[in-house]
Amino acid sequence: MKIYTLDTVKELITCESQTVEFKKSTGQLERGMETICAFLNGEGGTVLFGVHDSGKILGQDVADTTKRDIANAINRIEPQAEVQISYVPLPDSDKQIITLHVEESRYERPFTYKGCPYHRIESVTTTMPQAVYNDLLMARDGHKYRWEKLEDKDLSLKDLDENEILKTVRLGINAGRLPENTGNDIPAILEKFGLMSNGVLNNAAMVLFANPDTFGYTQCLLRLARFRGTDKTEFIDSQRIQGNIFLLFDAAMAFIFKHLSLSGKIEGFEREEQLTIPYKAIREGVINSLCHRCYREPGGSVGIAIYDDRVEIENPGTLPKGWNLDKLLSEHESQPQNPIIANVLYKRKVLESWGRGINLIMNECKNANLPKPEFEASGNSIKLVFRYASINNPTSTDQATDQATDQATDQVLRLVSLLNGKHLSIKQIMKEIGLSHRHTFRTNYLHPALKNGYIVPDYPEQPNHPRQKYSLTEKGKTLLK
Repeated sequence: MKIYTLDTVKELITCESQTVEFKKSTGQLERGMETICAFLNGEGGTVLFGVHDSGKILGQDVADTTKRDIANAINRIEPQAEVQISYVPLPDSDKQIITLHVEESRYERPFTYKGCPYHRIESVTTTMPQAVYNDLLMARDGHKYRWEKLEDKDLSLKDLDENEILKTVRLGINAGRLPENTGNDIPAILEKFGLMSNGVLNNAAMVLFANPDTFGYTQCLLRLARFRGTDKTEFIDSQRIQGNIFLLFDAAMAFIFKHLSLSGKIEGFEREEQLTIPYKAIREGVINSLCHRCYREPGGSVGIAIYDDRVEIENPGTLPKGWNLDKLLSEHESQPQNPIIANVLYKRKVLESWGRGINLIMNECKNANLPKPEFEASGNSIKLVFRYASINNPTSTDQATDQATDQATDQVLRLVSLLNGKHLSIKQIMKEIGLSHRHTFRTNYLHPALKNGYIVPDYPEQPNHPRQKYSLTEKGKTLLK
């Protein structure tokens, strides 16, 4: 919009507003330019010089120095903006009205004038708060300032779990998502994954592959809880685990297997055991919460809460800009908040791609005759709720806990299968399974198998005996059968 006539000016000066401001003269040029900056950060607008606050047209003299001052002031707006200038002569006078007009510039903002950002609240121009500026900056240059992409110069290769990196390569090749010639050069692999640039690692590298012993990001926290009943009044079990994304995923699934009861149905001559919530659905919900969450806030964490009637998975974050729950639950393109992390999980065949994860969750629950999973987006968190088939007849907590104690998780079954006809040490077992973190092995594999009597140590009275090895019990052999 370019203003040429006095009639156009008269239409604008009915009153100051969100998009119009009056200045008596260019003696107030600085304040006028701050308002131009605010208009650029908003919906656009016009500043008129030579108009009283009351709306009375005064006009002003316009010399070459006036025009130079205006041009110099415009050049102090960053990033460079298009400011339309008009000089409207007043009849029977040498004076003019100067108008500066800017259009909405949604995709270029935030703008600053002399290094300071401004915004408009009603008819008042004020300094923009840091939080608002950061939001606009992320909206404009989010790909540059994504937390996962920021360099961590304190992080080195020795802080990463080399075995986990090579395992990712191996699984990616087996899944056909990485080429056969990927190799085992760790720096080269990290470069290909977008986790290292010019020898410097980024935050995503820590989230994915950090050694548990050197882990330093407080937000990479998983909270696990089993409550008695349908509210948070009483805990049955509670855990807090910190570590890389694969360690957290394994811990989450082990906890879920521990506390979700099994149901059985006859398929042909075989009895098929299934979790109360379909495994594929809850697995997808867990990995989505770890992958697509917001990692920027140090106090953030993923929480998994199991009740008598439902399972809730909650993670910090918001929907992509312009999205709502309707779009999330309909056919949509994949738009991950952490594309580097998501890409590595996809290569490892942990994560679905092309926006198929939500459909998988919905279809799995539908096929199991369960209520439709619920998604909630409130404030800065996203919650996924799985409800059991009947909330009127929930499984009693004590029965579910006893049953969970006796059932074998995938990790325990894997350990029992490995020891079939073998007599192995912890080091040998971990090598066969492909684990490098002893705490994870003891928590998710060894201790549950010992507790349920599936395996037995050679030296039960000396758990840390240097020649300690394990073999199957009769109960373990029966489990295999």
